Amino acid sequence: MGEKVVAGAFDLSDRQRYRTKLRQCLRGLERLLEEKRFDRPKNLMGLEIELNLAGADGMPRMLNAQVLEKIASRDFQTELAMFNLEVNIAPHRLGGRVFDRLAEEVRTSLAYAHRKAGEVDAGIVMIGILPTLDRDDLVSSNLSDVDRYTLLNDQIVAARGEDFTLDIDGVEHLTCTSKSIAPEAACTSVQLHLQVTPARFADVWNAAQAACAAQIAVGANSPFLFGRELWRESRPPLFQQSTDTRPPELQAQGVRPRTWFGERWISSAYDLFEENLRYYPALLPICDEEDPLAVLDAGGVPKLAELVLHNGTVYRWNRPVYGIADGVPHLRVENRVLPAGPTVTDVIANAAFYYGIVRALAEDSRPVWTRLPFEAAAANFDAACRYGIDARFTWPRRGRYGGTTQVEAVSLVRDELLPLAEAGLDAWGVEPADRDLYLGVIEERCRRRVNGASWQVATFHRALEGGLPRAAALAATTRRYAELSHLGEPVHTWPVGLPEPARTG
Repeated sequence: MGEKVVAGAFDLSDRQRYRTKLRQCLRGLERLLEEKRFDRPKNLMGLEIELNLAGADGMPRMLNAQVLEKIASRDFQTELAMFNLEVNIAPHRLGGRVFDRLAEEVRTSLAYAHRKAGEVDAGIVMIGILPTLDRDDLVSSNLSDVDRYTLLNDQIVAARGEDFTLDIDGVEHLTCTSKSIAPEAACTSVQLHLQVTPARFADVWNAAQAACAAQIAVGANSPFLFGRELWRESRPPLFQQSTDTRPPELQAQGVRPRTWFGERWISSAYDLFEENLRYYPALLPICDEEDPLAVLDAGGVPKLAELVLHNGTVYRWNRPVYGIADGVPHLRVENRVLPAGPTVTDVIANAAFYYGIVRALAEDSRPVWTRLPFEAAAANFDAACRYGIDARFTWPRRGRYGGTTQVEAVSLVRDELLPLAEAGLDAWGVEPADRDLYLGVIEERCRRRVNGASWQVATFHRALEGGLPRAAALAATTRRYAELSHLGEPVHTWPVGLPEPARTG
């Protein structure tokens, strides 16, 4: 959805032409795969981080256009709502001191953006869901003034035909309705890209699907929405419900939601693109002039614009991406499960864990997806979102006896996944100092059972016990979170609670 689109009305002929073009694009992709036209291995990774704008009071600021004007960098762009920004970090080759370099780049970019935001009385807060957001903040009038967001909102609203219902039953229960997709903007995430060859794509995607529950367990950072304490990682249910084009009748029929974990392990990248066409009607039937098959016949590389646009409106947690760089097509796995924050060190630690574990699982001689039912992987993801660092998972038994067993997330990560991640980072050629520093952050979170969500919840309850009303406690928690986040020490080291007021006299 990063492409520029122009708003306008669509009629039946637009949709029919778009469907035809989508089929041509899918055939084009199939030919590219058959003809082995994709880029050779480059071990390239990429990083995007969505951010919130908040004031010194901890409340959201609807100022992204003004802040972007101050920042004046193509690395930063709008996101869905006026209190959102996104920063894109240039692709890096995995290896050496890549994570230290990434950390320095992100730190520098965010510090600059934070200073510039301060010129309009705002600041950058890197958090999964801003705890101080109110329902009145998430309305269509606060969507960013960009054609593609307006058009996407209009098309999803039209497809649904009625208000969106948010119903999330966690520690507390939230039920409300929305007339737009604006509540989706509460979800700010980190997207991790990995360029892979077609031959490796299925193994990497399957590995990412199996690993994402562990990613959420150690990285959860979104426990509050609209003043309620919900799931430890409330973004997935919120994202699914706020983009759900299905009225209740279609949900009852088992029609798949557009925000989706999936339903099976795959054997090729083609499987995912084909499913996206088979299961999901077009939201934005905007046609490009290119004839992808004619371009292929002439020896060129097609943009597959319709396929790319359609793919951007199906919100898989591990999404297939088709792209072209320097005239050569490539495939990427886009991992979208992680919330933003709490600190740059935490974000880079989450990235190191992901790239290490995906490499190791994808190359395992007994792949986890041959031993773990897909339904169990989906249930693990759900458990991780609900319970965070305290989740329990179903996982294949080690040893020759086979089958699965129940295991605490922290035990699984510490005893099995961190050693695999270490081996995976070694295989990428990452320097041991980088590897040990960032995987050590994950190990400490497990040892102390602390992540962003657990810190937020503990600090919020400490503020309530100290006599603050709920709204004031959420605002105070947000201010303290922002303060500690900018200091930069990883979240497992943060003291719980609010600082003591300074004594006078």
